[in-house]
Amino acid sequence: MSANKRNLKRQKESPDSAGGKQPKLTGGKGRESGWLLKEVTELRKAAQGCEFNKKRLRYLSDTQKIKQGSDGVLYWMSRDQRVQDNWALIYAQQLALTEKLPLHICFCLVPRYLDAAYRQYTFMLKGLREVAKECKSLDIQFHLLSGEPGQKLPSFVKDWKFGAVVTDFNPLRVPLQWIEAVKKHFPSDIPFIQVDAHNVVPCWEASEKLEYGARTIRGKITKLLPEFLTEIPLVDTHPHAASRTAKPVDWEEVLSSLEVDRSVGEVDWAQPGSSGGMAMLESFIDQRLRLFATHRNNPNYDALSHLSPWIHAGQLSAQRVVKQVKREKNSSESVLSFTEELVVRRELADNFCFYNQNYDSISGAYDWAKKTLQDHAKDSRQYLYTKEQLENGKTHDQLWNAAQRQLVLEGKMHGFLRMYWAKKILEWTASPEEALSISIYLNDRLSLDGCDPNGYVGCMWSVCGIHDQGWAERPIFGKIRYMNYAGCKRKFDVAQFERKYAAIKETPKKDTKKSV
Repeated sequence: MSANKRNLKRQKESPDSAGGKQPKLTGGKGRESGWLLKEVTELRKAAQGCEFNKKRLRYLSDTQKIKQGSDGVLYWMSRDQRVQDNWALIYAQQLALTEKLPLHICFCLVPRYLDAAYRQYTFMLKGLREVAKECKSLDIQFHLLSGEPGQKLPSFVKDWKFGAVVTDFNPLRVPLQWIEAVKKHFPSDIPFIQVDAHNVVPCWEASEKLEYGARTIRGKITKLLPEFLTEIPLVDTHPHAASRTAKPVDWEEVLSSLEVDRSVGEVDWAQPGSSGGMAMLESFIDQRLRLFATHRNNPNYDALSHLSPWIHAGQLSAQRVVKQVKREKNSSESVLSFTEELVVRRELADNFCFYNQNYDSISGAYDWAKKTLQDHAKDSRQYLYTKEQLENGKTHDQLWNAAQRQLVLEGKMHGFLRMYWAKKILEWTASPEEALSISIYLNDRLSLDGCDPNGYVGCMWSVCGIHDQGWAERPIFGKIRYMNYAGCKRKFDVAQFERKYAAIKETPKKDTKKSV
């Protein structure tokens, strides 16, 4: 048994903070394993023919009419890496059906992306391999391009004579730059359409401005949910065959060509791809959903959904997740709490990154927060740690070290501890700028859901008070909300969590030549 599996076994067997055992978790309603996929498949079929809500899209080009004599419609897949429950692909297929054209999908693989390491890349590539396999079964051509989108896509579109290009939405800086670079070199007579397939309520529909916090966006999203939280139709076998077929992908070659840090290895608790995401969603509904409202802030409980890697990678649709969770009638309080996290808080993060270009820097903070951090920037720190010491979990605080070890080992950290973790980095580094930079670096490098609006907003909330308010002034933090070890001890059994990860000194070495 690997160190990772031994650790997860201990986690499931560990007692809760009150000293008793966790409730025995059994499948809900006596359902057989695999029930969710069967149910969802029927729901997709039943939604066939439903009208596409045009508010989900926006034209990035002046022209909206598909060029006559074209050889197909292209969906440029980027943020949303799945076939089913993908509004961008649904719309691309509807366009292709209307024009009686073949349907193609391409993904443009960049050799490096921010601080993402081998861990995130292999998770993504294994998911894409599943996408390619499903495309083949549906007579949809899948292309894997390698290189910067601005350099590869325009010539690819021209060579294959595509009549329209549909893509998905990402509010982050680099993907927005990709869009601009592609637009610059696209022919003017090809429609270029963007569909928000990631959010339940499209980002530009939820709000036209930067929202101050959850309280200011919650009502706007809630009002629009009846319009957008609909059933999602099936992406079906495409009836118009392509005259040219896509080049087969050598997945092993792709994996070996990655220019990323291979020392951050894979994890074995998260099975990549939509199938893995659906299996995790099924286990959440059956086993953990009923505990979510009452125990989600206790790191010693297995009460979380664990779905963030699949939602971040676009392998699982947030809309599908919330639709299925809302079908559970016996956990109403947990359903409300989970919907707040999955829809309101997550879409608030997209709003922040879309309307604030400085979403990952101190200059993107509110004026009150910038002032208070500046006022206390020179305050004396009892402890100062380097980036390397922090990454290796070498601090005086055993709870912080345990949380960091969880991130290193599992590619995830309990949500409550993420807040404590980032706030302690502010307390133990020389400046707020350094604290924010290190927290983002560690999250993007080690977490399966790194390089995500949620991650940037989480770090900005912890260090810069984004979506929060001013609190009682204190050294270093100023008016930024403070968290400490004693507060954690009041919330949960800290010693239990520390023991769980105390023996884990480093990430188990993984075989980085593992097949995808």
